[in-house]
Amino acid sequence: MFGGPPTRAEFAVAALLAAALVSFVPLTSAAVVIWAKRKVTAAFTDRIAPNRTGPYGTLIIVADIFRLLSKELVVPEGVDRPAYDLGPLLVAFSAILGFAVIPMGSLFGVTLQLADPEVGLAYVFAVASIATLGLLLCGYASNNKYSFLGGLRAVAQNIAYEIPLVLTGASVVLFTGSLRMSDIVATQQQPLVAVAGVTVPSWYALVNPFAFVLFMVANLAEVGRNPFDIPEAPTEIVAGYQTEYSSVYFVLIYMGEFIHIFLGGAIVATLFLGGAAGPGPESLGLLWFLAKIWGVFLFTQWARSAVPRVRIDQLIEIGWKGMLVLSLVNLVLTAVVVGVVS
Repeated sequence: MFGGPPTRAEFAVAALLAAALVSFVPLTSAAVVIWAKRKVTAAFTDRIAPNRTGPYGTLIIVADIFRLLSKELVVPEGVDRPAYDLGPLLVAFSAILGFAVIPMGSLFGVTLQLADPEVGLAYVFAVASIATLGLLLCGYASNNKYSFLGGLRAVAQNIAYEIPLVLTGASVVLFTGSLRMSDIVATQQQPLVAVAGVTVPSWYALVNPFAFVLFMVANLAEVGRNPFDIPEAPTEIVAGYQTEYSSVYFVLIYMGEFIHIFLGGAIVATLFLGGAAGPGPESLGLLWFLAKIWGVFLFTQWARSAVPRVRIDQLIEIGWKGMLVLSLVNLVLTAVVVGVVS
């Protein structure tokens, strides 16, 4: 770092700075999305979004932060307090951990990727699934039957759709031959076809659009967006696992929900959309990466506004009888194609 091998103190400082830099992207996006979610949903449903608190309603973010954090933390009687406290933390921080291995391009010559392990894709799926445990803890510990039902629904939903999600991701690994996230991005930089002098990169969304569609649908279920918002389902179980949470705990759950949406978008961008690659110089990589994440976010908001919620039995049936079968078919066909081509 300073002309020689780093000391433990220097290594610790560098690690903290890198972690802060990488976590800045999801945390900032989660804050901005409070405003963007309302604006986008209002546009879809022909309503008036926040427009009075600051220019174009942008200061609604600050107002919401003070409003929620200043509220009293009401803890119901009979809760399992350790689990009640731990649940929101797991929901929020499991998504932030996932960003550690996502290659997000570069900023001022600094590569925005905290770590690049050989099992990067497996790591992302593993830490993202920790949120399911957090939702279950929230539901179980709240001493509320609606919360408990919401926690059980979250577990049933995530198990049903995480398997197709992982199998679809495995089809990308078959093309790449590696679980390392940087390798997955690098293989998509190869030219696929040239049309009128324009070279089309071999993004896996173009190479295997069937897998891309499957992954996007399964990702909707993972982040709890319509038609798969069954664990909350306000018309059925009040607000599900988060019914008994207020103040800072509600903020953690709410923030965790949106960070998971952006983590899902980051995984989609990395696996299927070439990561930080895009037209122009390499210095624009972070902007292209953020644009792809926000594109996935807009898709989730469109689904939230336009697609009706399915029943819990329909959700499970779609997952086990539809998505699982289709993801297995996609995996087998991908293996055949890769075997024949190689």
